[in-house]
Amino acid sequence: MADTVLYEVTDGLATITINRPEAMNAMNTEAKVALRDAVRAAAADPAVRAVLLTAAGRAFCVGQDLKEHISSLAADREAGTGRTMNTVREHYNPIVRALTGMPKPVVAGVNGVAAGAGAGFAFAADYRVVADTAAFNTSFAGVALTADSGVSWTLPRLIGRSRAADLLLFPRSVPAQEAFELGIANKIVPAADLAAEAEAVARALAAGPTLAYAALKESLAYGADHSLDETLEKEDELQTRAGASEDHAIAVQAFIAKEKPQYLGR
Repeated sequence: MADTVLYEVTDGLATITINRPEAMNAMNTEAKVALRDAVRAAAADPAVRAVLLTAAGRAFCVGQDLKEHISSLAADREAGTGRTMNTVREHYNPIVRALTGMPKPVVAGVNGVAAGAGAGFAFAADYRVVADTAAFNTSFAGVALTADSGVSWTLPRLIGRSRAADLLLFPRSVPAQEAFELGIANKIVPAADLAAEAEAVARALAAGPTLAYAALKESLAYGADHSLDETLEKEDELQTRAGASEDHAIAVQAFIAKEKPQYLGR
């Protein structure tokens, strides 16, 4: 992986670290390609049972690198092309699809400001551990753009359509406590404890019943867009699959024996 994104797998946990601290982890092309490839690798690796997405320095990710963006727009005007905005299709969409669609839980350790696409990456995670000094900002309308990185899908599902519209139409900095009250942040911790707390949450999930977590992700996504009857049918399908897993048998035996289950992730 490129140095702009660090990737490490230990004991079933893939840790992906956006690593452009000097640029507040703004996403240039190199970083976007590296992040896309890292997330895809984690999704495809059967040894990975959970993912921790975090960042180096004082910011989580401020979104698109505007210096590179301005240069690319100028090149487009000179060449009469519009290739700059292809980045949504080539980079941001695959990143968010992999985060939301992978059959394993994703934890975002939000160490600082998450803006634009950076907010989108955090929203795409299944669980957000947020430093008390962090903040979120949709920011798109502030530079005359619409939402990307899945924000128009994830944010309304986190906080409701009306509140999402407010944050998108009138972008502003949403501090950690308000983010928690809105339903964006799952857990707020002191900034000094963010790395350890986020890793602890992710490692707990990596040691858990992976297939059950995958089914829960699928069930939540399905239920958001389907009727009750359709969702009940989906739950039946997913529960039948989970009930046949080795982890379910392990959990039942551990319950009877009053022991802590040691899951295998299958």
